[in-house]
Amino acid sequence: MRAVICSRFDGIEALELGELPDPVPAPGEVVVDVHTTAPSFMDTLMVAGRYQMKPALPFVPGSDAAGVVLAVGDGVRHVRVGDRVACSHWYGGWAERWAVPAASVVPLPDRVGFEVGTTVRHAYGTARYALVTRAQLQPGETVFVSGAAGGVGLAAVDVARVAGATVIAGASSAARCDVARRQGAAHAIDCSSEPVRERLLELTSGRGVDVFFDNVGGPLFGTVSRAMAWGGRVLPIGFTSGEIPSLAMNLPLLKNYSVVGCFWGPWMAREPHASRAADEALFAAVAAGTLRPQVSDVLPLSSFAEGLRRLANREVTGRLVLRVGQRP
Repeated sequence: MRAVICSRFDGIEALELGELPDPVPAPGEVVVDVHTTAPSFMDTLMVAGRYQMKPALPFVPGSDAAGVVLAVGDGVRHVRVGDRVACSHWYGGWAERWAVPAASVVPLPDRVGFEVGTTVRHAYGTARYALVTRAQLQPGETVFVSGAAGGVGLAAVDVARVAGATVIAGASSAARCDVARRQGAAHAIDCSSEPVRERLLELTSGRGVDVFFDNVGGPLFGTVSRAMAWGGRVLPIGFTSGEIPSLAMNLPLLKNYSVVGCFWGPWMAREPHASRAADEALFAAVAAGTLRPQVSDVLPLSSFAEGLRRLANREVTGRLVLRVGQRP
């Protein structure tokens, strides 16, 4: 099978399109004939050796895919050969075939195409777990989403909007602010040119934000940590700025707010039944048109390097998708 292979932790330059043996499912695994796969910012870190985990070399990058079940291992009951599915795992998705844990595989509703289907589990799973499960977001609360025009950011805007929250989007340009507004943000702040803390307090009548969904880290985290509402929740999601921030603990003390861990991947592995129920609810909402995943562009698998460069250079809004082969 064709696959993108990472032979060393040296970023995009370490990747090449090659051939690997077709996988065979172990007990509890599903082999998927991959139709589409969606690169993420996590993948750019993974191939550079800068993510929290480092796969054994060589490995196939890619954490999201959609396709058709080719084979199932012993003990798999919820999907069968021929089913349309979406799947996610830490790596392995940029290939024509992918053997993934069954807990990471969810049936794809008929009304959801492969291109959209491949964008849901990681981005929307992260957003839903953080906002709904961990932060217990309530209707009428105010959410600030940093990095709001990226894949996870737009998913967070969408999930918070559907939950009845007022969403304030933070993005790195006026154009990216417009993208977040179209996804349902009530307000947007251009973090490259506007005073973020002052704007947050202005938009909340001095109260501050109830929930801070932070994709960026770095100095922006410190700024928003000083604009939280009483009883608020800070959700550290990622650090696309390249800087992992720290927090002056007098700030949550004075405002009685919490920093809430919300790492979706390990939760999914530890609580597969709850994770599958969340997946099914998300895909049902996508099929009904309630949630609106955004696909910015579709490229062939052979253009994986271009896709990763766009992600690394912050040129992608929503999710970029790679099409594997010539499947319909």
